[in-house]
Amino acid sequence: MNGHAPDRREFLALAGTGLVGAVAGCAQPTSSDSVEGSSSHSVSREIDPDERADGSTYTDVYEAVIDSVAQVRALGAGSPYGDGSGGQGSGFLVGDSHLVTNEHVVAGADTVDLQYINGDWSATEIVGADFYSDLAVLEVDHVPDEATPLELAAERSVVGQEVLAIGNPYGFEGSMSKGIVSGVNRTLDMPDRTFSFSNAIQTDAAVNPGNSGGPLVNLDGEVAGVITAGGGDNIGFAIPSAVASRVVPSLIETGSYDHSYMGITLATVDRYIAEANDLPEATGVIVTGVESGDPADGVLRAATPRPRDSIPVGGDVIYAIDGEPIPDRHALSSHLALRTSPGDAIELECWRYGDETAVSLTLGERPPAN
Repeated sequence: MNGHAPDRREFLALAGTGLVGAVAGCAQPTSSDSVEGSSSHSVSREIDPDERADGSTYTDVYEAVIDSVAQVRALGAGSPYGDGSGGQGSGFLVGDSHLVTNEHVVAGADTVDLQYINGDWSATEIVGADFYSDLAVLEVDHVPDEATPLELAAERSVVGQEVLAIGNPYGFEGSMSKGIVSGVNRTLDMPDRTFSFSNAIQTDAAVNPGNSGGPLVNLDGEVAGVITAGGGDNIGFAIPSAVASRVVPSLIETGSYDHSYMGITLATVDRYIAEANDLPEATGVIVTGVESGDPADGVLRAATPRPRDSIPVGGDVIYAIDGEPIPDRHALSSHLALRTSPGDAIELECWRYGDETAVSLTLGERPPAN
């Protein structure tokens, strides 16, 4: 590019804007040949203005952020297909030399390289990765002059908000799909992980293998979420900016992130559980198990499955934490993820054998992943 390249906010201002069936990971396998070879970009960045279509607001956002999005290629044991070929995904700049992607894209990789939309390559080093949020941070050797860090959105996404998924589906670099936020506060049970991701954003923007780690941006060019999974039927998911804004700085500073942990299993109270436990209403979460030696041991009481239908009965039912209503497991996961840290003492309001009670619990740190 010649001359001064306006930053993202300048660009958007000048443009006049107000500016997954089973869920499957979106990393795409790649071969060592594809990493060593050079990539040919199907769209030239230098287009005669007289030959260019007018585009739209989405074009403006795309052009304001695309230089900061890269194709991530990982060689080693991290292939989602288990063939050792490596994985392919996307990532985006969050600082002068740091790039965010998914942990599952780079997990177990021997070498991670990336390529920017202008064709430049960069070697990287994994400075931090978090299995439980599926986030990883890479330190890059090179950043093009045109690229500037993307900002994580401060505002929570809402259903109906327009968003754009930008990345490299199936290795097609610099791709964009448009959609809306279809749901928020989703809890995802990933097929290869023994825990759930909480607070996920659901979108109908097309998300495919190779999009993992790329940004889901709003029309201000801010990152509303980090794409983590996609599938059929117009459904994809992203880790929200609220989670990324807590995890990413810790990964850069220490290489890890400590998640709050209670040491319980639970179920959302439905009308059957409410009736079986004589609860005044079907709300809250019932404790179905307490791990020995973990924070909740000796503090909370676990329910027992009723013999005839396995409905949990007799356990503590948590309906508020620190005064905030907890209507379901999604709310509990969200509260722990966004408002607490290991070592915090939290106040639990519960139903116990028909009586209301309050107990205090000191949160621990989630054990390392196996």
